Amino acid sequence: MSSLDLDEPLPVSTEDPVNARILAVSEDKLAGFHEEPFAVIARLSGLPLATVTARIRAMLSAGTIRRVRQTLLANDLAPGALIAWEIPEEKLGAAFDFLVAEDPFSGHVVIRSTDSASAGSSFRLWSTLKVPQGFSLEAHCRYLSGQIGAVRHRILRAKGIFTLGVGHVRRRTLEIGALSPARARMHPVTVRRLSDVQWKVLEVLKEELRPDEIRLGFWQSRTRSAGLDFPEFVRVARELERLGILGRFSTFLEHVKPLSTGERVTRFNGLFHWAVPPGRVEEAGQEIGRFEILTHCYWREAGPEFGNVNLMAVAHGREKDRLLLHKAAIDDHLRQIGIPVLYSNIFWGGRSEIKPSEILPEAYRKWSRSRGIDWRTMRDGSS
Repeated sequence: MSSLDLDEPLPVSTEDPVNARILAVSEDKLAGFHEEPFAVIARLSGLPLATVTARIRAMLSAGTIRRVRQTLLANDLAPGALIAWEIPEEKLGAAFDFLVAEDPFSGHVVIRSTDSASAGSSFRLWSTLKVPQGFSLEAHCRYLSGQIGAVRHRILRAKGIFTLGVGHVRRRTLEIGALSPARARMHPVTVRRLSDVQWKVLEVLKEELRPDEIRLGFWQSRTRSAGLDFPEFVRVARELERLGILGRFSTFLEHVKPLSTGERVTRFNGLFHWAVPPGRVEEAGQEIGRFEILTHCYWREAGPEFGNVNLMAVAHGREKDRLLLHKAAIDDHLRQIGIPVLYSNIFWGGRSEIKPSEILPEAYRKWSRSRGIDWRTMRDGSS
């Protein structure tokens, strides 16, 4: 029997066993650059290439997969931070909508809450923000603050990255406290200067794939459209990979919102906070980053308003109690190896939208003009 029945609609649920096999690979197992990523997904999942491309195309068209793209370590390409916003409750929804719809440089936008009043719990709106090289993160935050009616905001820059991935399907069955045998390596955040040709290749790499591009040879088609020589494109892409700028080729699932099938990929996400002694932050981050439930783990100095937190991580799941057990396992591990936890908290995610942040300088100039802003006043070092 053929593995592909063209007379029947293809299943688009993440619960479907074939889809689950594909997603367990395609969400976060393809690190770096691949000339033919769908062939790699087929090989690693043990499925025919035609099945893989047809299923991914169907899930993308149905909205189960919200985007397919080559990810970049954008913290190395544009000044960025996690922004905590204190917004009057009656303006919270409109502020969320503005960051999602009107600001192409804001990425993850989440309304969060804590289980009880605690350090920083008045900061309900959280967003990631990146501005292209040459522009000011502070100036952009001041502009956004005026637009959304923020009482105050805090810029929480990343000093190091210990974990960065997705993989919600494969994480569903993780044992509590599952951790990798080796410590996580810290990736220090340093904005890199690129050549014109490197930027041009990045522009080709970062765009989301259309359903008709879910096939072999799509990079060749893109490079022809961009006027690039394909061997040169591959050479520069490999160069960017060696520089540590490329993340993964990934299929991204909708995190919380119901899919067309009615299912939710995850129901809860927690932003975990830890404060550890200043001299042990990197060591603690390397240990926290071992825990496989985490999709993100960063070194961020948050200051006294947040209990002097210096490590933050994110975990997703379908059951809140199970996420609490994972968090408790991490806390217990730190205690067992002698790293004191001076303070800890969890900010639970509610309404959320996730989109890539624009990082191209010309895109910032164009956006500024569209908003009636003199882009020169938004440059790094401007008054």
